[in-house]
Amino acid sequence: MSVRVGATLIRGRRNSRLRRWMGARLAARQHRGSKVIVEFAGGIYRLARPVVFSSDDSGNVTYRAAKGTQVVFTGSAEIHPRWRPYQWHILQTSVPEGFETDQLFFDGNQQTLARYPNEDLSVRIFHGYAKDAISPERAGKWKDPTGGFLHAMHPTMWGDVHYRILGKDAKGALKMEGGWQNNRRAGMHSEYRFVEGIFEELDAPGEWFLNRGEHLLFYYPRPGTDYEHGTFEGPQIETLLEFYGVKGIKMSGFTFQHTLRTFMKNREPLLRSDWTIYRGAAIHFKNSERCEIADSSFRDLGGNAVFVDGKNRAIALRRCIIQNVGANGVAFVGDPKAVRSPLFEYSERQSFVSMDKSPGPKTDDYPMECLVEDCLIRRTGLVEKQSAPIEIAMSRRIAIRHCTIYHVPRAGINIGDGCWGGHLIEGCDVFDTVLETGDHGSFNSWGRDRYWGLTDVDMNKGEHPELASLDTIEPIVIRNNRWRCEHGWDIDLDDGSSRYVIQNNLCLNGGLKNREGFGRTVENNVIVNNSFHPHVWFTNSGDVFRRNIVFTPYQPIGVKQPWGQEVDFNLLNTPNQSTPQAATVLAKASGRDQHSLAADALFVDPSKGNYQVRPGSPAFKLGFQNFAMNQFGVRPQKLRAMVHVE
Repeated sequence: MSVRVGATLIRGRRNSRLRRWMGARLAARQHRGSKVIVEFAGGIYRLARPVVFSSDDSGNVTYRAAKGTQVVFTGSAEIHPRWRPYQWHILQTSVPEGFETDQLFFDGNQQTLARYPNEDLSVRIFHGYAKDAISPERAGKWKDPTGGFLHAMHPTMWGDVHYRILGKDAKGALKMEGGWQNNRRAGMHSEYRFVEGIFEELDAPGEWFLNRGEHLLFYYPRPGTDYEHGTFEGPQIETLLEFYGVKGIKMSGFTFQHTLRTFMKNREPLLRSDWTIYRGAAIHFKNSERCEIADSSFRDLGGNAVFVDGKNRAIALRRCIIQNVGANGVAFVGDPKAVRSPLFEYSERQSFVSMDKSPGPKTDDYPMECLVEDCLIRRTGLVEKQSAPIEIAMSRRIAIRHCTIYHVPRAGINIGDGCWGGHLIEGCDVFDTVLETGDHGSFNSWGRDRYWGLTDVDMNKGEHPELASLDTIEPIVIRNNRWRCEHGWDIDLDDGSSRYVIQNNLCLNGGLKNREGFGRTVENNVIVNNSFHPHVWFTNSGDVFRRNIVFTPYQPIGVKQPWGQEVDFNLLNTPNQSTPQAATVLAKASGRDQHSLAADALFVDPSKGNYQVRPGSPAFKLGFQNFAMNQFGVRPQKLRAMVHVE
């Protein structure tokens, strides 16, 4: 490691890495006001506890990996097993006292905690589930399941719930705690469930089990595994770096890996969102400003990768890779105390008379003007299905630009409420989403803000539409993105989502849904193999749907004619129909669409994903404008080359 202060370069050596780091931080503090660069030698830096940056570390400081090196910050401790036979193919070894882990990595590859049913990567949900996972017959085979876990889907597939097994009662029935990981509690799914961390289920190659009381590790190696010479390690901490009250720090060129799972700590409700949250991560920001993580990799993390918690300003992630993460990729979550008249559970209601009617936040304790740009995020939610690569709640002006997001169990980007708007999502490529859950989209939002569901105001009669602007004080813009959802909508604006501007999006599979809310403008989008899904709109919603290309008739639910403020100038793509005709099927549904047409849109090259329209397309006559079809997702060539490369 070296410390660069101005033109001075102080060289350090790798063999006392963390001690040198502390010394570098002290040197940086002594030069506050100057540009400071702290440079790390290549190698693995094992953290026994989180490194905490405070206001004393603020300044114009860059921590970076030395050029041409790999610098890894890990929460894992390495062990040196002396394997001996246990029974069948299972080996055992003693581990140091205090080695407490919930994950095991061998030569960088995660092994499988003993589970039932056994892991099967071809199974969509949980990579294997069994209705009898905790049946009396199954549990009767377990001598002492204390410390094991039950994982199950929500009955309506909105996410999942988790339980810790506390043991058995006198009659042999399991004792458990948990189930608080979903804000709309309804127990567990009757079939989609599995158990892990139970010794008697150690019966498949790649599985392991840790007997904490006796400090014994059991392992069933895969065929051909050179387990005598590889590296075994397991996470010991859940947080690597904490930034508390810090200004002006940049981290560049690092790898952050191996943290503990946190699913049992995930229990704080997010307003009337479906979600609960845990305010922790591999990197945790709180009360910080102008900090940046750039050109770095997050991998093999048990919980959230990055959590921007409460009052933060101008926190940025640029050109990062986030993959193999147990919970959220990046979460921006404010403090509920900043919300006026907050409610926390779906069924909670309040009255117009009693609620605070002042617009905007009550305090400044929320993330604002933060950025995620040119980041590749994939395989998040490996443990917690009610999660997202990017989660936004109680925040303002969060920009998500040119990110590639895929292979996730739920939404790719989720906005949990309207507080306080101003977000921008542009240039993103989001696909292979909602792989394990249901009833939401690649983009998913709610707007169950203080106006929603008032006991003494009937929004269905058009009363007080202005109330939706009390919390969503600035419009939310979604433009120039490509979306594809596997088991839901490509864009899903759910309960109460208001004041959205949705322009120039290419939706490839699930269509676009606007549920009850106010002031949404959906314009100049191409909705392939699907259509527009308006659901239970309020009277006087002020919604606009115009100059879009759809492939099938609209699919409304409970929307009274005529729809919204304007629904018109849309094109129903009808292959091989060269002469445009009135889109009567659209007009009949909406009570509007007087100028909309049905005709062949004349796409340039759909087989290659180019849904621009050719000269002479009837879409031009309706005011449609082509937008770029080759600029979605990450822009750096290094990152683009990694998409789909596992």
